[in-house]
Amino acid sequence: MDIHALGALGEEKAVCYLKEKGHQIVKTNYRYLKSEVDIISIDGQDLVFTEVKTRQTAEIGEPWMAVTKKKQKQIIKCAHQYVVAKDLDVNVRFDIVSIVHNSYGTRLEHIPCAFTA
Repeated sequence: MDIHALGALGEEKAVCYLKEKGHQIVKTNYRYLKSEVDIISIDGQDLVFTEVKTRQTAEIGEPWMAVTKKKQKQIIKCAHQYVVAKDLDVNVRFDIVSIVHNSYGTRLEHIPCAFTA
C-alpha cells in the first residue's frame, strides 16, 4: 500500500471512530494556503480540529510523534482561519488520531486535547 492510500485509509478509519464516539463531522481535508486540517468535527460544545497520522509500523516512534511543533502551528493557523471565516464563537480543541495499520491489523489511539493554541 502506498503512502497516499495508507493516509486515506487512516483518515477513513479516524472519521468512523470519531462518529462512533459521538462527533458530528463538519469537514474533512480543510485547506488554507499550505496548511490542512484532516478532520473538523463537533464534540459536545467543542469544535475539534483533528490531525490523523497513519503509519505501517511504530518502529521509529508512534505516529502521533510526527505532529511536531511546526505542524501544530500550521494546524492552529488553519483552524484560526476557519473560525474567523465562519464567524464562529466556539470552544476549540486540537486532537490527534494515531494509527498503525499493517497486515497484522489496525491499532488506533485517540489523543484528545493533544496540544493547545
